[in-house]
Amino acid sequence: MRVWGALQAAALLASALGAMPSAWAKKDGPAFAVKSFKHRPDNFNYFEDSEVILFQDISDNNVYRSDNAGSSWERVEAVPEGKAWMLFMHQYDENRAYILTQGIQHYRTDDRGKSWHMFQTDAEMSMFRGDILQFHASDPDRIIFNGMDCQGIFCEEVAMYTTDGFRSAAEFLRGNTAGCWWAKSSDVFTTGSSDLDKKRILCIVRDAFSPFKQDQRLFVSDNFFKAKDSSGTLDEAEPPLDMNKAVQGIVNIAIVKKYLVAATTSVNTDEIALYVTDDTLKWHRAMFPAPHDSHDHRLMQEAYTVLESTNYSIQIDVMTSRPSNPMGIMFTSNSNGTYFTENIEHTNRNKDGMVDFERIAGIQGIFLVNKVDNWEEVEKSSSKSKKIVSEITFDDGRTFESVTADGQRIHLHSVTDLSNFGRVYSSPAPGLLMAIGNTGEYLGDYWKGSLYVSDDAGMTWSKGLDGPHKYEFGDQGSILVAVPDSKEEDVDEIRYSLDHGLTWSKQPLPDDLKIRPYILTTTQDSTSLKFILIGKKSGSWEIIAIDFDGLHEATCKDSDMEEWHARVDKDGKPTCLMGHTQSFRRRKKNAECFLKQEFKHAVVVTADCDCTDKDYECDFNFVREDGTCVAKGPIAAPEEACNDGNPDATFLGTSGWRKIPGNTCKPTKETEDKFKDVERKCSDILDAPPAPATDEVTQASKVFADFDAFDKHYLERGDSSTTDDETIIMRPRDSYQFGPVYVTHNHGKKWEEAEYLKNKKIAKMVAHQYFKDMVFFLTAEKKHYYTTDRGDHFHSFTTPTEPDLKDVFPLGFHPDRKDWLVWMGKKCEDDQCFIVASVSKDRGDNWKTIERSVRRCEFTGSSAYKYADRKEEQLLCLKHEREDGGKSPLQLISSNDFFDKDSTVVKTNVKDFATMAEFIMVATEDKEKQTLHAHASLDGRTFADAHWPHGFDMPQEHGYTVLDSSTHAVNLFVVTETEVGRRLGDILRSNSNGTDYVTSIKNVNCNDQYYVDFDKIPGLEGVAMVNVVANAGEKDAPKKLQTRITHNDGGQWAFLPPPAHDNFGKFKCSSSQGDDSCALHLQGYTERSDIHQNYASQSAVGIMFGWGNVGATLSNSPDDLDTFMTTDAGISWRRVQKGRWQWAFGDQGSILVLVQTKLSTPKTNKVMYSLDEGKTWKEHAFANDEAEIHDLTTLRSGSSQEFLLWGRNSTGAFTINLDFSGFSERICKHDENNADKSDYYVWSPKHPLQPDGCLFGHVSQYLRKKSDKKCYNDFKMQQLYSKQNCTCTRQDFECDFNYQLDNHGQCTLVQGLQPLDPAQFCRDHPDSYEYFEPTGYRRIPLTTCVGGTAYDQAAPSHPCAGHEDEYDRAHATSGLAIFFAIAISLGVAGVAGWYVWRNWSGKIGQIRLGEQGSSSFSPIIDSDRPWVRYPVIALSAGVAVVMAMPLVASSLWRMAKGAAERWGIGGSGRGSWSPLGNGGLGGRRFTTRDSFARGRGDYASVDDDEGELLGDESDEEV
Repeated sequence: MRVWGALQAAALLASALGAMPSAWAKKDGPAFAVKSFKHRPDNFNYFEDSEVILFQDISDNNVYRSDNAGSSWERVEAVPEGKAWMLFMHQYDENRAYILTQGIQHYRTDDRGKSWHMFQTDAEMSMFRGDILQFHASDPDRIIFNGMDCQGIFCEEVAMYTTDGFRSAAEFLRGNTAGCWWAKSSDVFTTGSSDLDKKRILCIVRDAFSPFKQDQRLFVSDNFFKAKDSSGTLDEAEPPLDMNKAVQGIVNIAIVKKYLVAATTSVNTDEIALYVTDDTLKWHRAMFPAPHDSHDHRLMQEAYTVLESTNYSIQIDVMTSRPSNPMGIMFTSNSNGTYFTENIEHTNRNKDGMVDFERIAGIQGIFLVNKVDNWEEVEKSSSKSKKIVSEITFDDGRTFESVTADGQRIHLHSVTDLSNFGRVYSSPAPGLLMAIGNTGEYLGDYWKGSLYVSDDAGMTWSKGLDGPHKYEFGDQGSILVAVPDSKEEDVDEIRYSLDHGLTWSKQPLPDDLKIRPYILTTTQDSTSLKFILIGKKSGSWEIIAIDFDGLHEATCKDSDMEEWHARVDKDGKPTCLMGHTQSFRRRKKNAECFLKQEFKHAVVVTADCDCTDKDYECDFNFVREDGTCVAKGPIAAPEEACNDGNPDATFLGTSGWRKIPGNTCKPTKETEDKFKDVERKCSDILDAPPAPATDEVTQASKVFADFDAFDKHYLERGDSSTTDDETIIMRPRDSYQFGPVYVTHNHGKKWEEAEYLKNKKIAKMVAHQYFKDMVFFLTAEKKHYYTTDRGDHFHSFTTPTEPDLKDVFPLGFHPDRKDWLVWMGKKCEDDQCFIVASVSKDRGDNWKTIERSVRRCEFTGSSAYKYADRKEEQLLCLKHEREDGGKSPLQLISSNDFFDKDSTVVKTNVKDFATMAEFIMVATEDKEKQTLHAHASLDGRTFADAHWPHGFDMPQEHGYTVLDSSTHAVNLFVVTETEVGRRLGDILRSNSNGTDYVTSIKNVNCNDQYYVDFDKIPGLEGVAMVNVVANAGEKDAPKKLQTRITHNDGGQWAFLPPPAHDNFGKFKCSSSQGDDSCALHLQGYTERSDIHQNYASQSAVGIMFGWGNVGATLSNSPDDLDTFMTTDAGISWRRVQKGRWQWAFGDQGSILVLVQTKLSTPKTNKVMYSLDEGKTWKEHAFANDEAEIHDLTTLRSGSSQEFLLWGRNSTGAFTINLDFSGFSERICKHDENNADKSDYYVWSPKHPLQPDGCLFGHVSQYLRKKSDKKCYNDFKMQQLYSKQNCTCTRQDFECDFNYQLDNHGQCTLVQGLQPLDPAQFCRDHPDSYEYFEPTGYRRIPLTTCVGGTAYDQAAPSHPCAGHEDEYDRAHATSGLAIFFAIAISLGVAGVAGWYVWRNWSGKIGQIRLGEQGSSSFSPIIDSDRPWVRYPVIALSAGVAVVMAMPLVASSLWRMAKGAAERWGIGGSGRGSWSPLGNGGLGGRRFTTRDSFARGRGDYASVDDDEGELLGDESDEEV
């Protein structure tokens, strides 16, 4: 998202060292002062309403200040030289600015830079975002610091805050963020409550389990995200963005005047959804008109721009063309920012998202735009040059007219061709505009343009000067200054006008100075007579201060002023603009005086007019045709309308017209009657009520004669998609050839041939890996085709080389950037062929060769992974060391800039590499030993060797398969048996950086291509199934397979319990839990004929199907296999059909469909379906005659109510759509407060060996539809209802490296081996102050448990080198604690002594077998005897005190040591500057990622109870 206010940041200025000011010029012209600097001045900023300026030298990292409008400059000495990395001006306080360093110590000023003070943030500034500081609009002391905390290569974004303007150190706000903002971030925004305005903060929070932006959420807190109870639960809430439910995938927040806009994305699409609020309490999704004609109004990532908006509406430009030559459509919202209408199409944009648009400052309703006149040609060819024309509007974009000068049409250069700093045309000077342009049909070259001036807000223009100039306004328009623009250092004069551009005077630069102009600027309000010109001279940059104060001695009187009206009629009388007249007092153009009212802004006077037709526009989804507004899409209904579900009900709705937002005209009886609401039907609205349920399956078929099979691609939707289509693109085929490409948008009910692709020789259809709206159609030549909008439109692109479709997959995709492509094609030179890799950033319009003689290249950069050296542009390529036709060894090379300058060989002798989640795994070859070695990296630059567990035997030749590793650890399959037909291996599981491995399960089956029987169950954390070879030691026998399941990510594996006997018959054996002799075994990945047929669907959480049998092993005979299912994630199973039936999931698991394909039966004419999670099944006959069924499909997400049968009969290939929507009549709703009224019940997965239901440290709760409810699941419904953290137990830890489970289930060190060096933790986590001695355990990466027993820390700790002070402070005990330690010890001792005395009764040495016996010693050793009573109490107390003494002594020692260090005795002796350290200001209040995650600034205490290591859970395994 780009907010137009960022335009100035995109044009940052500058200065630096050196030179002496020249003499002042003569009094009859402006005075000059010149200062030379070595480097270009950047980030040039005036303090508002002052002559004080700051700029940044980004080459030397210094900041300079001038307090006299640029006449002299000084470096800000308070900041150490070379440490000023960023300069920020306070957005709402004209006296404050901030200089940020790379460390945690920064600098602030409250007096416009006269003095600077250091402040501390305890976090470095984030490298992942530019908006480091967020300011409160009404309290300048309230500031949010968006920073990061790095542990080695791991960096996590965090937020800090201050409420005292950083006069004290910043406090911790929240961890794991992606940006935080004050709700009150705009002076016109309000929540409606002064208290909420003061405190409310919004943070985008990254998911604890997923690094992907699609899982980010928005949280709101009115208490600085403090813990609200002792459990550490944060005081935060997730706002209901989508009417009544939260939305995930938040990627950005923008404050647009009185609106707050949240942008969201989702998997499968790059379409953005915008949610708008004007109070943070009530949110709405921004609705854009339905697509019509050639318009597609969807918002795509990097393809829309939030323009400079008003206090009454938001304006957005949406790109609608190819990114290499972009155009757009501009929209304006209604008054609450929800419904947008189209203003103007074919707006001119550039590749950076800038739009040729500027609103005239200070005058309502007027703005200028540039649009593309030859838009049809540009749409067809990206190489076609745009023909740009300029237009102006005086009614806020409802109508547009040409821009003219002296009766001729002119065209003006705008934002996309920016040549100066700040606004392009206008300033706060009322009605005064300047621009560079030309007459003629279209906009010409900038260097051939001339300077034009308007003093009536753009109504008319006149030429001011020939040639292009940089220009500025001063003294509220009394003076116009222009400097000739040039590509050379040959400009030696300035021009100025005192009469609105009618006449111009020249003034030479002092001392024969010649420059190439860079910037001309002045104060933000254009009230000053002083200007700054920055230019380049050979070897230096010149800052030239220009002062016009001496030109006129007179100050303007009232007689020198005129009343100027923003718009007048032909008689010069004011006319209405946006429903009112607008007037200003300004100096007459010929008056010989200056206003000399610095920092006093012009005041507008308005008067409302009566409403006319011109004050109204077409409403949402209406378009003007022949003077009326015609509906082009569904109507927006009032919130109270159509809530009873009756589509035939009516309501009073829009007439098709609405008053223009911001228009203040006074309604008349005529306009009220003309534009009043009319009666509308509920069936015509957005989200119209569905028809009543029919309880029937409907179907539609299509025959494709002469074909017998299909090549098909489902295009999944994302949660942020505006469309509700279910699109499939497919080609029928026979044994020899493919047929034409067909597209359906309604799941096969209607198929249409893609006319654009007709007769195109398509060799391969490739769906984009990440953005499912996009499909490529590759040929064997250089010209290829694609669609970006699900088959609605098609385009072509040309690649630099032809593809080698047999050996190399030609396309590589970026996970975040839809338009970034890598192409790998074949090139032949001198009878030698090799693969050349090329990259494009504009969807194939332009290509750049990056490497030759490659095997393959892959994008590894992603916004998901926060590693300093893993940039978004990162590419890894596997290439041969020499261009010798592929004979030389392979090497892995890495680049963070598309191989422009950065190219690093990271590994040699490479066999291959693979990426999985955040991990990059590389296999290198030792040819002498004929072995492979595995290496892992998280940043694509540094690769660490993989360490195998002790005793892990590997053959000389082996291979690796990287399995699904979505749980922050690598699941790596390592081949241990390579004999053909007998291949198998072990699954090893890594630590969080992919280097240290422990064995998860042995003897896992794979086929001869090393595909593994391993399936991670989608939608559930840590659940996976494998097939193991039970007879691994029998070399000559066929494999005997058994199925195992894990519910804790491979920590423990179990058999599948066999089902109970059923109506289909008895099983051969039985077992309550499943064992080696009797269990359920299912076909795995390698046994399937269709590898895409998974056990489960992402949305049908906990429901799985499989083909298998009950017995000791999996049967090799297909006739022995039946269809089984589970609804509790594999804890229990039942047989649902005899034989093998193919399954499909619909409506997130509430519809289940089965059919027998040609694999199990030659022909059939029926399907079975269940609407109650498989409890009962019904039959549906889809044809009278039986047919051969090849496949049963639906959306892989499992969210559709429709299914598609693919088959063949006597007439040819066919598809049959089965529609189950007739069983529902409304969207399901969840009632959190009343479970009986809710359409859902809450289900939680259970661990069979963990009765508390905790998995990975939390209990997850999912929503499932009740089977008796006639409703359907919203496509965007999130099944995950809640997560509640559990206390840490043994299940949250696994064996550490070189440790293994002993016979008691405990992790013990392997004899003869050493644990990993514990001090390595400090080297990997340089900000941590302590490490623990090895315990044999390590925390499972996925767990979120809190408290309980930290098995990995149940050992003595030691300080990290250089952090001894922090360690001592963290472990110090306060005087109060010492007092309580002693007092409680004495108290407990007293109680213990009293108890012993009261219960002594001569019981020492007594054994009681019945009645109480007697002893001859009892009268002497009686409890009441004083020689017994008091010594026993004293003895008990003494023991207790002795037990407490080590704590007391330790506390006293720490107190003494700390006091000595405070007085300078001992200590670390570190310096005061450290980019990561405490800088001599005391210890950081947090240093580890865990402390951030807890949402607090201090450390949580660790339970040191070591007794549990061998306690109740000693018999449980990892």
